[in-house]
Amino acid sequence: MAPHKIYEMSFSNVYPHYLAKVEKKGGSQDELHKIISWLTRNSEPTLQEALDDQRSFKMFFETAPALNPHRRLITGSICGVRVEDITDPLMQEIRYLDKMVDELAKGEPITSIMHKPSAQR
Repeated sequence: MAPHKIYEMSFSNVYPHYLAKVEKKGGSQDELHKIISWLTRNSEPTLQEALDDQRSFKMFFETAPALNPHRRLITGSICGVRVEDITDPLMQEIRYLDKMVDELAKGEPITSIMHKPSAQR
């Protein structure tokens, strides 16, 4: 089976759509960067590097410093599919990010978007 097209799509080509979605609902670029950094552990310079070098989504997640172990607490539907039920690991990472962007665009507090076990909230 051929890899999904989004895997080779440039993260920097999709990023402006994430930002527009967030800003349209009153969110900020800083908030978007916070959730991306929470998910991938990218610092601001490493996130900017990923945007500048046109890396694919696949490379974006493969070169992430460390994926947040609490990302597995992200649940809910994106594009009609429950993120916790996605079996393809890379697609699941992409959909975790999509879900977090959707929550930010809906005005969810950033502290609730960056999921933590309830004992740490």
